[in-house]
Amino acid sequence: MYDKLIKYLEKINQWRKQRISNSNFLILAAAVVGVMGGIAASVLKELTHSVAQFLQSDLHWKYKYYLYFFFPFLGILFTVLYVRLFIRKSKFKHGIAPILYNISHNSSKLDFHNIYSQVISSAITVGLGGSAGLESPAVSSGATIGSSIGRFFGLNYRDTTLLLACGAAAGISGAFNSPVAGMIFAIEVIMPEFFIPATIPLLISSAISSVVSQMIYKEPLFLLVTKGWIINSFWYYMLLGVIIGTYSIYFTSLNTYIGRQFSRIKNPYNKVWIGGISLGIMIALMPVLYGEGYITIQKLLDGNYPSLLVNSFFSKYQNIGWAILLFAAVSVVGKTFASIITLVTGGNGGMFGPSVVVGGLLGFVYAFGLNLTGMVHLKVTNFIVAGMAASISGVMHAPLTGIFLAVEITGGYVLMVPLMIVSAISYFINKGILKYSIYTKSLAEQGNLVTQQDKDHSVLRRIKLKYLIEKDFVILRPEDTPHSRSADIVHSIRNIFPVVTQEGTLTGLVFSDQLLELLVSEKLEDQNRPIKDISQPPNKIIDINTPMYEVMRIMDSLDVRILPVTGPKNFYYGFVTKHAIFNKYRHVLMRQGDTYLGS
Repeated sequence: MYDKLIKYLEKINQWRKQRISNSNFLILAAAVVGVMGGIAASVLKELTHSVAQFLQSDLHWKYKYYLYFFFPFLGILFTVLYVRLFIRKSKFKHGIAPILYNISHNSSKLDFHNIYSQVISSAITVGLGGSAGLESPAVSSGATIGSSIGRFFGLNYRDTTLLLACGAAAGISGAFNSPVAGMIFAIEVIMPEFFIPATIPLLISSAISSVVSQMIYKEPLFLLVTKGWIINSFWYYMLLGVIIGTYSIYFTSLNTYIGRQFSRIKNPYNKVWIGGISLGIMIALMPVLYGEGYITIQKLLDGNYPSLLVNSFFSKYQNIGWAILLFAAVSVVGKTFASIITLVTGGNGGMFGPSVVVGGLLGFVYAFGLNLTGMVHLKVTNFIVAGMAASISGVMHAPLTGIFLAVEITGGYVLMVPLMIVSAISYFINKGILKYSIYTKSLAEQGNLVTQQDKDHSVLRRIKLKYLIEKDFVILRPEDTPHSRSADIVHSIRNIFPVVTQEGTLTGLVFSDQLLELLVSEKLEDQNRPIKDISQPPNKIIDINTPMYEVMRIMDSLDVRILPVTGPKNFYYGFVTKHAIFNKYRHVLMRQGDTYLGS
């Protein structure tokens, strides 16, 4: 039955190749990815919010609030158990970084289980109070849908990558109901390179995902809140951009530091205990850290500032302005720690949501604090929205995504200019200090980051040195003489001869002009001179495990076109030439495809 189905699908694929142009097929495939990505994002939101709704509202027990201390621990524990019991044949990784890695190192292939495992595991983590976002899991699920469709239909690397990016755009669009931000996120963060024809599939996928998401899950993320801004507040927005840009550096650096500390703990259940208890304590002290945190931001946008302290140990201070300000400032740091701990201890989620919440809280602290001084009166809601955009821009190095996401989820189109200001400043500060975003920093530290700026590097990484070694060289032994090997020397098509011992060790090189000069010499001692006496040590020897981009760098620095390749203990393998590298380079480019959209 299965074989018949595969054969039937192969016939369909052959039919579409004959009847539908590649560009039209990519548009149709992008639409399918949009539908499925929208469904995945909607199911994720529905599952997560259903779990949270049950625990917070439907569960009636007078002691249930004491369980809030244990809910985050249970969420991380159940997530770890789910992954270990049901995702055993392949590795499970969360976040955007694994997607970027697979694009550049694994031909855009993502494990099929990510379509459903990301949804289930993140719903468990966040629904039970884990302080993380749902957007990264939605992106992972959508990207896997796009990758799987591309691979099924035998598309080349670039077309498969385009569909993967369409899935990522659909994930953001479906999670936030923000189709423009979804498309821009795919361009800024996901795609290794961008061409104008790729815009149409991205737009279609993102737009359809938004429509599907709204049909299934109609509850908006935020309500329309912004009113406008005045020119006199321009400098205040600039200062906010500086503050959030600086804090985004702390956010990214803290994420790296805590991740390294927890990576030393090898037992996954020890991580669960530490993370669960830490989260429980933080949420008990600051209930606003529970779950995604969007409800808290919406209440602040509505002007309900005392809501920050409701249900906390400090609720009696909820009508004191400076107490609200101090609690909000502490919550910024608390949300940063809580989101990082949730993810590094085994929970599944993303940093997209936490960065939105942290930015909104920072915008609130900034504007509300200045208003408390009595010297100015700023529109707090505007600065909350601006804080969201600036935080995304700095933390993710995605300024356009930050701007359009903040605009779409709040309806703040009249704030376009302030959002551009804060996003640009935040991005400039973070990029200038850290160079890499929270998504790419770990990849860069591991040497696995391939960016759009080094496409040659990207192609060369796909080429393995061991497959390009040329071995049609006449090997001479140290005890040989030009006369004893004259026939081999004269008929060799190469002008370089490696000198190798019986054990296979490379000792030197001899060139054809040297050998021919000795062979035509009238002196018998020249013709019978041992090769070891005339060989020269190579200027440079390439180890067989050397990355190809390093081989090219060495060749360029020495201005040579051929180098010997050896292994451990200088064992001779052969030579690598620039000609062979360039031929393989062109082959890889042809296999990837010249453009995103072919005819």
